[in-house]
Amino acid sequence: MKKTVAIQNSDEARALFGKCDENLRLVESSFRVKVFSRGEKLTISGKKDAVEKSTRLFEQLLLILRQGGTIKKDEITYSINSFKKYSQPDLKDIYLEKIEISSKRQFVTPKTQGQKKYVDAIRQYDIVFGVGPAGTGKTYLAMAMAVRALKNKEVNRIILTRPAIEAGESLGYLPGDLYEKVTPYLRPLYDALYDMMDANRIQDYIKRGVIEVAPLAYMRGRTLNDSFVILDEAQNSTADQMKMFLTRLGFDSKTVITGDATQSDLPSGRESGLEHVQKILKHIKGIKFLYFTGKDVVRHVLVQEIIRAYEKNSG
Repeated sequence: MKKTVAIQNSDEARALFGKCDENLRLVESSFRVKVFSRGEKLTISGKKDAVEKSTRLFEQLLLILRQGGTIKKDEITYSINSFKKYSQPDLKDIYLEKIEISSKRQFVTPKTQGQKKYVDAIRQYDIVFGVGPAGTGKTYLAMAMAVRALKNKEVNRIILTRPAIEAGESLGYLPGDLYEKVTPYLRPLYDALYDMMDANRIQDYIKRGVIEVAPLAYMRGRTLNDSFVILDEAQNSTADQMKMFLTRLGFDSKTVITGDATQSDLPSGRESGLEHVQKILKHIKGIKFLYFTGKDVVRHVLVQEIIRAYEKNSG
């Protein structure tokens, strides 16, 4: 079977084909089809189902380009995975989603359907749980949504927190002031933040309390109004800590909790607050749980393979 896809101009062809036609070769190897380009036409040949999927893939990618989107090699990989997992994925709905942030990058976009659902849930719900393996964008996308909310004056401050238990030491026994004590625990949150905002602005916001980064223990006794609050690494919280944190939610605030239930650093036999909360809050209206899988991983392709291997072994 053969099908053709029309291409409007050479700029569009370069963006679609990739460096040295690497995008075309990736589609060929993934769907076991042959892809030829000549003039203003792209011809796909092979078995019917594979040709139809490849054709729909190219047509959707062209729509994204024509509406101002961009296409990178990694996004071709994610797109291929979407077509293998879903019969009619809407790539345009995913890749034209732009989360505006205050940086030279200007915006962040989801890369998978799971990530798009996560972003939509954060917009719609006041409390969202993002649960899944490393590399699925749980924290990064939550941070982008927080920066966007602050930029658009939807909230007055961003609060970022994590349980500080990884070293197995009490913060009081660590050297330095509070900032020096907690920085190693909270570094991943700082990394995401500095990727989205100017460093001088971040420092100014921290000094003025517009952005606060603190260990989970420091949330006790507070009511967080007009805030976008992110709890990262929630699998390392206890059930009591999770209850304490969730009851801090104030008026006009939004809370996102992220974690990977398979990566708890709590002592053996102690139930994670992330596991416990899924049992008791899953059916409460206004709270949304989103679950990521290895197909939502947006890191190096080998990370996807590693996660799939561990998922298979755990089964």
